[in-house]
Amino acid sequence: MEFKFNDDGLIPAIVQDYKTGDVLMLAYMNEEAIQRTKETKTSWFYSRSRQELWNKGVTSGNTQIVKKMSYDCDEDTILLQVEQKGAACHTGERSCFYRELVLDEELSFNRNVIHKVYEAILERRDSPKEGSYTNYLFDEGVDKILKKVGEEASEVIIGAKNDDEENLAMEIADLTYHMLVLLAEKGMPIERVKEELTKRMKGD
Repeated sequence: MEFKFNDDGLIPAIVQDYKTGDVLMLAYMNEEAIQRTKETKTSWFYSRSRQELWNKGVTSGNTQIVKKMSYDCDEDTILLQVEQKGAACHTGERSCFYRELVLDEELSFNRNVIHKVYEAILERRDSPKEGSYTNYLFDEGVDKILKKVGEEASEVIIGAKNDDEENLAMEIADLTYHMLVLLAEKGMPIERVKEELTKRMKGD
């Protein structure tokens, strides 16, 4: 593959969380950084300020395991999809793009909300909080969680039969939450469900 490097022998590399699609950072790679990334399956970049190669996370521990490496149609930009360990930004933020210039007030949902809810559930499981409904479910155990999943599934059916879109959305959200609690109770990562759905898509 012949990449189109700039006059300094560099090519921009966009780094994206492979689970959520969040853009984590932008860095630059030269030919050697690309090769080392392919060989080690960890991200390597070229520092324009230090004039040297660097392996992301080697000192901070915030490593990036490269799951997929792509390039654009003009062959002048690379996309790395990674498993990010810790923060991607040197400020301690998970993404370098944490400051907003334009905010769409009409955006009524977070595309990663299911991941965010699951992370919050795991946090409650590992760091219990008094009065938390999530902790109540964990304390009661899997039978109580399964009972709630069954109840919420029934509510979804009723909501659909009543042809009430707002109520149906609420009931599906309730069911989704309790199913995520069940995943956490069983120690199953949400990616396991994504893997199963991906296999079904390939066979459809």
